[in-house]
Amino acid sequence: MGWFEAVVLGLVQGLTEFIPVSSSAHLRVVGEIFGWEDPGAAFTAIIQIGTELAVLLYFRKDIGRIVHKWVLSLFRRRLRGDPDARMGWLIIVGSIPIVVLGLLFQDDIETTLRDLRIVAISLVVFSLILFWADRVGSKQRELSDLTVRSGVVFGLAQAMALVPGVSRSGGTITAGLFLGFSRSAAARYSFLLAIPAVLGSGAFQTYEALTGDTEGAPISWGPTLLATVIAFGVGFVVIAWLLRYLDRGSFTPFVVYRVVLGLALLALVGAGVLDPLPADVSP
Repeated sequence: MGWFEAVVLGLVQGLTEFIPVSSSAHLRVVGEIFGWEDPGAAFTAIIQIGTELAVLLYFRKDIGRIVHKWVLSLFRRRLRGDPDARMGWLIIVGSIPIVVLGLLFQDDIETTLRDLRIVAISLVVFSLILFWADRVGSKQRELSDLTVRSGVVFGLAQAMALVPGVSRSGGTITAGLFLGFSRSAAARYSFLLAIPAVLGSGAFQTYEALTGDTEGAPISWGPTLLATVIAFGVGFVVIAWLLRYLDRGSFTPFVVYRVVLGLALLALVGAGVLDPLPADVSP
């Protein structure tokens, strides 16, 4: 991987991680359009650490309070009903599905699920589901209304983002809207819920890359670290923008963009302009 490629992919990751358009799909598509080799699931997981560090910085006060109260609740029974302690448990509960499914389907995630036809169909189908949820959801519930049941539903929705094109934020926000949460509440919980899964996946892929167990080409560490830093800076700005936007805007622009992109990808693959599978994946 070259330095210019790293800059472009870092920008793409930062711009698309938090809005419901699927960052993994965009990393896959941008590489194919430019004629670059597929950056791979390992590269994607590692640079996502940058955007999650942006979440840690932006929500540092909330996260510090949640961790503090959750740790205290382990030893003080009276604190187990505290909203911040409950949030800590709900993040843990919501993280279980993606951990289990990620381990079970790791090989498919890193190979066949990166097929551009799957990416394109996921972009279109899940954008329409998001549009539906944004229309029918009551948007009356806030983070204080989270329950174990809703935490599990959020977690299952997040796990669907293992398929490029679904979108981690899009999936969890869609689930939140169906459950009656406001746009901003669904987005905030989506960001918090992603922290253990993304950091865990990034750490796992980093370990495999360092030990030489990663599928595909070896990781180019210099460009990868540059892409991670760029993703961090851009992602921080996008978080701030998105939360302000959701106070007054809808998800319709993102839905339209996803449908257009998905249909364009299907057309380009059908015309033979783009190869549906990465070079290192057999048909």
